[in-house]
Amino acid sequence: MITIINYNAGNIKSIQNMLKRIGAKSCISGDAKEIEQAEKLILPGVGHFDYGMRNLQESSLIDVLNKKVLLDKTTLLGICLGAQLLGNRSEEGVEAGLGWIDMDVVKFDENKLPKNLKIPHMSWNEIMIKKQSNLLEGLTNESRFYFVHSYRLKCNNENDILATTNSGYEFTSAVEKENIFGVQFHPEKSHKYGMRLLENFVNV
Repeated sequence: MITIINYNAGNIKSIQNMLKRIGAKSCISGDAKEIEQAEKLILPGVGHFDYGMRNLQESSLIDVLNKKVLLDKTTLLGICLGAQLLGNRSEEGVEAGLGWIDMDVVKFDENKLPKNLKIPHMSWNEIMIKKQSNLLEGLTNESRFYFVHSYRLKCNNENDILATTNSGYEFTSAVEKENIFGVQFHPEKSHKYGMRLLENFVNV
């Protein structure tokens, strides 16, 4: 059973619907005792970094998540804001992130973007795979995913970079560290490519 973490900061139902389409069992929960029993976890999220972290704090979920992910090594996938929360901090706010992956979240540099590209980065775009991973099995550098974001992941350890994407310049669009995965894009909105990625996550 995959548990989708409910902390009032994500488009949770669309993720559950996509999991249902691929035949994966899932539940939605913001209850620490239920999360404690999860076989795998998805941390969704849309919106402001501080809003997401404060909701996790107010939901009293950080302790159980630290235990599940860092001690029990439960496999977790962060999606969009959920991926950003895996890092240390964000230029978008003042709250500390979960700190599970050594990375920061920074705003796109408008000075580096050609005039035809705007912020937020809102489009279908391809990934460029940087290392072999079970999460990306069967996907290629032509695989396209749907993005909506103004801030990007900036890894301090290149070994954590799973894939990059180009929007004016190259940025990190997926990360992996041990049992922790994060994707800046929305697999639940990315049709066959998103379905394949979530199928891979189910089978990791």
